[in-house]
Amino acid sequence: MNHLQFERRGGFGGFGGPHLKSRGELALADLSPADRHAIEALFRHPQRAKPTHPGEADAFCYRITRPTAAGAQTIYVPETAVPVVVRRSAKDVIE
Repeated sequence: MNHLQFERRGGFGGFGGPHLKSRGELALADLSPADRHAIEALFRHPQRAKPTHPGEADAFCYRITRPTAAGAQTIYVPETAVPVVVRRSAKDVIE
């Protein structure tokens, strides 16, 4: 089964230190058609995903990885471009 893996990155001056991570995983089949379409659009054109406030210091972004026939594909997009279901699925973990 195909899964998205994601990690929330950035934020206020390294809040939580290097051991606190926000990450998650979702099965593509569990996403609504609208969310799958939004994810596909992000992977097709990640450069089109613009932050709400360009140049904003300490903004969050997401690293999203999905499997493809050619191997893993990873994009970095602003938090504001990420579907809500993905943002809500990111859980804080301590490593």
